[in-house]
Amino acid sequence: MPVAPLPARQPLVGAEFPEGFVFGTATASYQIEGAVHEDGRGPSIWDTFSHTPGKVARGETGDVACDHYHRWQSDLDLMADYGVDAYRFSIAWPRIVPGGTGAVNQAGLDFYSRLVDGLLERGIKPVATLYHWDLPQTLEDDGGWPARGTANAFANYAELVGAALGDRVHQWTTLNEPWCSAYLGYAYGVHAPGRVDQEASLRAVHHLNLAHGLGLQALRAAVSKPDALFSITNNLETLRPIDPDSEADVMAVARTRAMHNEVWTGPQLLGEYPQLAFDVTSHVTDWSFVLDGDLEAIRQPIDVFGLNWYTPQWVGTGERQPGDADVRSMTPGLEGNRYAFPGNAEFTTMDWVIDDTGLTEMLVSLSKLVPGMALSVTENGASQADVVDRDGQVHDPGRVDYFINHLSAVHRAIEQGANVTSYFAWSLLDNFEWSWGYERRFGITHVDYETQLRTPKDSAKWYSKLARTKTIPSADPATWA
Repeated sequence: MPVAPLPARQPLVGAEFPEGFVFGTATASYQIEGAVHEDGRGPSIWDTFSHTPGKVARGETGDVACDHYHRWQSDLDLMADYGVDAYRFSIAWPRIVPGGTGAVNQAGLDFYSRLVDGLLERGIKPVATLYHWDLPQTLEDDGGWPARGTANAFANYAELVGAALGDRVHQWTTLNEPWCSAYLGYAYGVHAPGRVDQEASLRAVHHLNLAHGLGLQALRAAVSKPDALFSITNNLETLRPIDPDSEADVMAVARTRAMHNEVWTGPQLLGEYPQLAFDVTSHVTDWSFVLDGDLEAIRQPIDVFGLNWYTPQWVGTGERQPGDADVRSMTPGLEGNRYAFPGNAEFTTMDWVIDDTGLTEMLVSLSKLVPGMALSVTENGASQADVVDRDGQVHDPGRVDYFINHLSAVHRAIEQGANVTSYFAWSLLDNFEWSWGYERRFGITHVDYETQLRTPKDSAKWYSKLARTKTIPSADPATWA
């Protein structure tokens, strides 16, 4: 049975967001900073992975990336020009504690202290993520996220960063997308550290959850700003059965939801793992690494729940059919999944289906899971084939259209009772897109990687209008001034 066609999009041009709603942009340290050997920074797993032949497209690395480490002031000026309210950035653990544990690198702390001060000087709220995948290589050598000691090391790191910057940072996020760290890094092998070990990936799931809980406790104890907010960001999936009338496909969705969403939301928000996750992975592990007291440690009060969201998934079982995604799940318990697409689907250059209705669906479902919980869309955006035109500008109407429809989706979720308080466009800059290297461009600012020239795209002009007016602009450039 083919997937049902997607409905026609219904943009809400002119819709106003609630008073106090925050619009920001987002980046990640390894994707933009460069300067990997400067000022005492130690190696990360992404340094090792990207320098391993065959791991990253065209052998590209984050050694220079966007050179943000040296160009941060002009990048902050860009954000000020755009009029955004907040900047979500990540702190590179190997800049702060080069060995993962032990000696602290003051030069690393000083860099982020200057960055935070620069944001505040420009009236931009600093939103700091402690971990966006660049684990110190020494910790991976000692076992990485499958090892319990990494969670303890993270808590120590969180405490010292919280003490150093906690008088000024507006909002703290412990982890970014632990799903990717655990599964892409340890089960699929397509992200650093590149291991393919299902049992290790499930240990990583738990120890990432534990790191969040321990890290949040450490942050709250160290941060001195009385109105600071505390959060975590997960990339949860909106899941739909390929055939809604097929019991097998409906069960495939349930298994996938357990392994991709509920192994995070369960411990973090409810203090429990889903029983279905234990059931479908019993051939891999008995989960004996979950110790007494762990779930209580993981379930910490949070002020904001962050959601990174790009595309829904249509899941089923059986043999792959023509037109299906040419992928096989390597997530433990989901080995039999197949993934299909609606026949009328449009795709970004990441081959991700564009369907904003899934964002509304996810935000509303989260609001029902924990009523009243503040929600933030901490990443959302589109990879497009951007080029600098003859006029020196970058015209990206596909990205503008993507933003219009996905901000409309956020507005619909608010109308349906979801307490969404902020939205961060991914990304401020084109950057190192992990195993894709520099080929895939998500930025609202074009980066010429040879010259490091920044060129605001049309989407930046559109987003600036949104941020300044708190109203969804039209796609007509004549209205953006």
